[in-house]
Amino acid sequence: MSYANVLEKKEFKEGSVNKVTQIKSEQLTADTYYFKPGQVLDYHRHPEGDQIFFVHDGEGVFYIDSGKEESKTLKPGVTVLAPKGIWHKIVAKTDLIVSQATKQPAGMEPRQK
Repeated sequence: MSYANVLEKKEFKEGSVNKVTQIKSEQLTADTYYFKPGQVLDYHRHPEGDQIFFVHDGEGVFYIDSGKEESKTLKPGVTVLAPKGIWHKIVAKTDLIVSQATKQPAGMEPRQK
């Protein structure tokens, strides 16, 4: 059995968002992102799989851009979907802990600026 408690050991770091792989199998990965205020998981997309985000603690904004940018407030208890192939990003307002589950392999493509 694989088990993780993402709130037990909070792993924030300065500079960039800290991504910690909690559980990984051949078909699924569960990662947790630990954001400091103002940190950004910039626009990217997954050409091969959907991604679901689960907010545990803190506040931020989730952006999605499928030709028109939309946003939703992130707070504890919120779950959002980033569909396969759609650009998405997260911006932290406070310390923010967000876990995600992604089909493997989903691939990752950063948006060119």
